[in-house]
Formats: sequence, structure tokens, C-alpha cells
Amino acid sequence: MAAIEDLFGPDGEDAAPQRTPATPTPKTPAASPPPSVAHAASYSAADIEVLEGLEPVRRRPGMYIGGTDANALHHLFAEVIDNSMDEAIAGHASRIEVHFGEDGFLTVTDNGRGIPVENHPKFPGVSTLEIVMTRLHAGGKFDGKAYETSGGLHGVGVSVVNALSDSLITEVARDQMLYRIAFSRGKPLGAVETVGKVQNRRGTTQRFHPDPEIFGEHKFSAARLFKMTRSKAYLFGGVEIRWTCDESLASADVPAKATFHFPGGLRDFLGNRIEGEPRITEDIFSGTIGKPGTHGAVEWAVAWCLGDGFVNSYCNTVPTGDGGTHEQGLRVALLRGLRNYAELSGNKRAAQLTAEDVLVQCSAMLSVFVREPEFVGQTKDKLSSPEATRIVDAALRDPFDHWLATSPNQASKLLDWAIERAEERLRRKKEKEVDRQSATRKLRLPGKLADCTQSAAQGAEIFIVEGDSAGGSAKQARDRKSQAILPLRGKILNVAGATRDKVQASQAIADLTQALGCGTRDRYREDELRYDKVILMTDADVDGAHIASLLMTFFFQEMPKLIEGGHLYLAMPPLFRISAGPKVAYAMNDAHRDQLLADEFKGKKPDITRFKGLGEMPYVHLRETTMDKKSRTLLQVRIRDDFEETRLSVDRLMGNRPEARFDFIQENAAFVTDLDI
Repeated sequence: MAAIEDLFGPDGEDAAPQRTPATPTPKTPAASPPPSVAHAASYSAADIEVLEGLEPVRRRPGMYIGGTDANALHHLFAEVIDNSMDEAIAGHASRIEVHFGEDGFLTVTDNGRGIPVENHPKFPGVSTLEIVMTRLHAGGKFDGKAYETSGGLHGVGVSVVNALSDSLITEVARDQMLYRIAFSRGKPLGAVETVGKVQNRRGTTQRFHPDPEIFGEHKFSAARLFKMTRSKAYLFGGVEIRWTCDESLASADVPAKATFHFPGGLRDFLGNRIEGEPRITEDIFSGTIGKPGTHGAVEWAVAWCLGDGFVNSYCNTVPTGDGGTHEQGLRVALLRGLRNYAELSGNKRAAQLTAEDVLVQCSAMLSVFVREPEFVGQTKDKLSSPEATRIVDAALRDPFDHWLATSPNQASKLLDWAIERAEERLRRKKEKEVDRQSATRKLRLPGKLADCTQSAAQGAEIFIVEGDSAGGSAKQARDRKSQAILPLRGKILNVAGATRDKVQASQAIADLTQALGCGTRDRYREDELRYDKVILMTDADVDGAHIASLLMTFFFQEMPKLIEGGHLYLAMPPLFRISAGPKVAYAMNDAHRDQLLADEFKGKKPDITRFKGLGEMPYVHLRETTMDKKSRTLLQVRIRDDFEETRLSVDRLMGNRPEARFDFIQENAAFVTDLDI
């Protein structure tokens, strides 16, 4: 998925250190490549790099921590404190200490068992501590013997932190002895040092400073670290977490010292979050099944309030911001429980309830422990373990039935409220179908909207294309039932540098706004949006990218909530079609074409077709590569967390001040490594 800023400027990852070519071993010269791939004549053993140790992490940090922005930076802290939490949940640590210094160093200490320091049996003469800190996929969480459940399963967490820190010092206290080793950018500065005897101390201390070569100007936020530290304590009542920071970093929201210990767990967490909010049900539905740290253990806290709802979920104490299968189990359990209660009460209207009706204003905290969980990506933002759905559903089923049965007044109030939400949803759906028909009649003009046949917005898509030629190909390639086509003539107005009068006078903008039906700015209505996906489909060249940028600027300025709702996407049409006999492949750009020629078509004489634009692409190829839901690739356009910062970036790059764009080009010219002309 692409953030809107990523499409206006270079990503910080481009500033990674330059590659050092591997030194090849002399070989017999390879045979000359066939004429059809003469461009790859220099491709030889010398071009093959073998990255060792932690070098892959420094080359491609995004593969391990999701990027090099502020979110990725704070993920380093999450990796380190997760190791300490694993020790606590396994019953080997009762205390974790976090200190943030004004020098930018972050220190995490626990009183657990401490990383083993003796030489590893597979690597004679090398300390296990050094191996854990300098090698990917080295750890004690693979066989389930040291930890039944854990937040880190790949053995890459702390070694990645080491690779991306310009300074890291590890201290281990075991058997009344203190050991220390220092690193810089993933490389040890010496062997493990035996410091001496210590009394009443055990565990591991990690003190590290993120590498500015990787993260640039991004720095740790004291407020964010404090919040992350506190949230960890809520997840396990058996641990005490002590927070300290230098006085210069303290503020009204961040004390210099604090101690967190919450025996009430998630119930306390949720109670603090919704304190003062008017509630639909007074009581919090909460409970625990199983012992934290054991497979299948679940803890939950759920409340229904009149404010905006939220669901915060965790797997093995790791926050899963994008949800996953455990949240699906929560949805299933709550919906089934409320329907069963309605059936026992003789309320037939509950048959129309959906999970969204029950959860629309539900505020929930959910923590599950699963052995060897599966996540989407190394950053563990989304849980994908299928068994988590069953575990959570089974854990909540009986307790929720009991909670409803023992509080009939509260249960009836919740049921009536949920049914009202369902009836309102169905009413809006019916009104939207009427609005769709009206809008279609108004826009049925030559070269304008070719609407889809289905009336419901859910599952419907509108492709915005440039020109009648591209629109003609798209109309033939589309699925008429669910895909609408809206061609625009020429480049849309740059709204960032235009007056309101010009925006309102633009016919293209008027047609686009009318087709979507949701209004603009403060008149935007999410429930009146006539399509679930709004897809910008432009040519795979510089002009196409410019048109896409203008359209994204329009949506950001006039309909930012449409982007926040996850409705805006970019289609990814190919630039080349490569074929040799029955083998066919599509390339997105010149570099992708060269890669395919070198890898998949090596030694062949393929036919290469360059698509001049969507209008020149046969509709069969357009459908196969760009519009078919089963085979296409879409990029979702999102707004970064800091809306104001994004707005300033858009104004700088798309506004009516050319000197701002000139300054941007000068500042970022050094990052350009491959410029196609």
C-alpha cells in the first residue's frame, strides 16, 4: 500500500549506504549471450553479491521493520521490550526497566534469565551472546522449549535492532557474573568481556542508539515511548515496568519517573481509555481464559459507548494494529451471542444483525497467546493464524452468554441499540440505491459515466481514466456488473494552486463529484459514496504519473475522508508485454523488463511490445493485467499519521509556489539513482 507522500518524493530507504561489490572468484568466461539479450552482456558472477551477517538488514531495513520513518524507528523499541516481556510471561522475570536519555540512547533492562554467554556448540570459540546479537534467525523461540509462546519467532528482532544502531551495548548478568559486549552497526567491537562478580542482579540490559544513517532526522519521541511502555504493563499483570527519562525530556504528559503494575489487566486499560464517556451499557464485559503465556490463553475487555469505537488487539503482547484472525473471533463471538440472546427473548428483528452493527461503537481490548503465531510481515501488524479465530470464539462464547443472561436490562438495551444500527444501515442502503439511479440518469452523457449494473455500493468500483480512447478500452475490459468507467478529458485541474471559483467551474471536477455522490469537504458523506473502491487508472508513463498526482491532490484537498476510509486506489497497468512461444510476461517498467529478460527469457528471442497508453492496449490485456480482480495489483492511497505534515508536503509539491518545488528537487537530487529519460 502506498502513502500519498510516497508518490510525491523519495523514500528514506533510498539513502541507505552504497553497495560494495563482491569480489568474484576467477571462473571460465561465460558464453556470450544471444543477440536478443545483448543488454545483459555484462551479467556475470561478478554481479552476484553474497550479503553476510546483518548487511541485508542495513541494505533493506524496510523488509524487517517496515521502513525508515518514525514508526519503524519506534519498532526497534518494541522488538527489545518484547524480548523482556517474553521472559516475564514465561515466569522468569518480574521487573522491566526502561530509561530514555537526552543523548538519544534507550535502555531496556529485565531481571530474567539473561542471554546465554557460553560458547555455542555449533560455533566453537564464539559466544552464544554474540551469535544472538549478530546473526539473523538465531534465538531460543523456535522449538518452544524456552518459551511456550513469545512475541518473536523469527530470531531477527534484537539482531535487527543491533544492525540499525550505530551503538549498542549488551550486558548480561548470569550466575552472579556480569558480561558485556559492544557493537556498532551490527558488528562487534570486541569479544564478550567478563566484567566481574555481581550480587542480587540477573537478566539482560540492552542500551542502543538508532543509526542516523538509516533513520535520518527521525528521533525517539518520549511521549510515544512512555505510552508504549505503559501499554505493555496492562498486558500482563505479573510484571512491573519502571519508566525513567532525563529531566530535560519530561513534560506534563511524560513524567521523569513512573511505575506501572496493573493486576486488573485489560479491564483497567479499557476503563482508563473510556473514562468519562457516556455508555450504552454501564458494565465492562471482561474476562480471562487460561494462564498468560500458555497456548490458547485469552484476555478481553469490551464496552459499548456513545463515542467512536475502537478495537486494540495483541498477540503474545505484540500489538496488532491491523487486526487479524483473533479480532475475527471476537466479532463472531459477540454477534453469535447477541443473536442467541435475541432468539431466546423472541426478538425476530435480530436476524438482520451483522458484526458491524454490534461493533460500530464497541470499544474493545483483546489479548491472545498462540504458539508459533503467523503474522503478515515481519512487523507483525496483522495476525493470520487461522486457529486464533477458533480460540477467541471458544473463549468468549460462554462468558458472553452468561454476561447477557445475568444482566437482562443491560442486554436488552444493547440488543435494541444494535437493531437500531441495523435498521439504519438498511435504510441508508435503500436510499443509496435510489441516489445511484438518479445520479446515473444525470451523468448519462456521451463519453462520460458508464455505470455498473449492481445497485449496492459494497463491491462496486469506479475506474477514473484519462481520455475517451482509454475509456473505450476500459469499458470493453470491465466487469459490467461491478465496475464503472468515468473518462476525463485532459489533465484535471491542479486544485492545490487554483481558486475556489476555478475548482467550482471545472466540468471534469463536477462530473467526478457527481458520479461519486458523496459531496466534498465539510459536505462529504461516507454513507452516500456510491462505490467501495475509487481507482485511478492512468498510463504507465510520466504523463500518467502526473495525472495520477493531480487526481490524488484533488481527493486529498476535496475529499480527505474518502482516503481515510480506505476507498482510493491506484491501478498498476504494465508498460511492456514480453512473449516467447507460449510464455507471456508483463513488465511494469524498463528495469522490470530487463530483469524478466535476464531471468525468465534468458537465451530466447522474445517479442517485446511497449504499450503507448491504455487506449493502445488490447482490452483483453488490460483486463488480464489491470482490471481483473483475480490477477490485478492495486496500490491503496493512504494519508500518513501526521495530517498537517502531509498537507504541507502536498502544498510544497503541488501548490502555486514553483520555488518550493525547486528547493525540493535540489534537496533530493542526491537520492536519484536511476532516471529514465
